[in-house]
Amino acid sequence: MIMIQDFGRVIITFGLVLIVIGGILWLFGRLPFIGKLPGDILIKRDNFTFYFPLATSIIISIILTVLLTLFFKSKK
Repeated sequence: MIMIQDFGRVIITFGLVLIVIGGILWLFGRLPFIGKLPGDILIKRDNFTFYFPLATSIIISIILTVLLTLFFKSKK
């Protein structure tokens, strides 16, 4: 059974994770090259815009994979 203190820690941890994710997204919005890489798909029509950041997603995925691999291997 989850105690009130444990539930409080979970909520605080979740809040801190959201703050970190929000900060990262805020910083990515300020970087001029994020979302405008070659390989990102942008289709503009009269009343329709489709944007899929393919290259940006791949690069972010590679960076996160390397960072998380280094982080979890260092804990062993």
